[in-house]
Amino acid sequence: MSKTAGRGDQTQGWGKPPPADREPLYARIYAVVQLIPAGKVATYGQIAEIVGACTARMVGYAMAACPDDVPWQRVVNAQGKVSPRADHWGAEVQRQRLIDEGIVFDADYHMDLPSVRWHGPPREWLIEHGYPLPETHGLSPDDMQPRLFS
Repeated sequence: MSKTAGRGDQTQGWGKPPPADREPLYARIYAVVQLIPAGKVATYGQIAEIVGACTARMVGYAMAACPDDVPWQRVVNAQGKVSPRADHWGAEVQRQRLIDEGIVFDADYHMDLPSVRWHGPPREWLIEHGYPLPETHGLSPDDMQPRLFS
């Protein structure tokens, strides 16, 4: 599959590689997304909070431009659905990849988000890789897990 298959044609603009000033942010987003195991998903907002100094929309842009080794299909919207794509078929590619990983969708294309949501990286990984800790979010370590990763 090509780099942009399922995410849009890079000549269309929204799927083109990030500007050089965004590359460090995108690399941090990709590092987190690569941790999501098959059969689990994370929301755009969840990834943004884990990465810090980033928005859900920025995560979406990063997913549209990501390299082949990033499991972009595992990032979904907060409603437990695959977000629509400009190319009209990318959402179906994403949904099919998730089905192949064991994610079940109902007739309205919702997944049971609480049961398939990834719990996020361990605190040790956050520390080792320089990601924000719960204290930066104004949370105790015990409060961060349910808020960000559940």
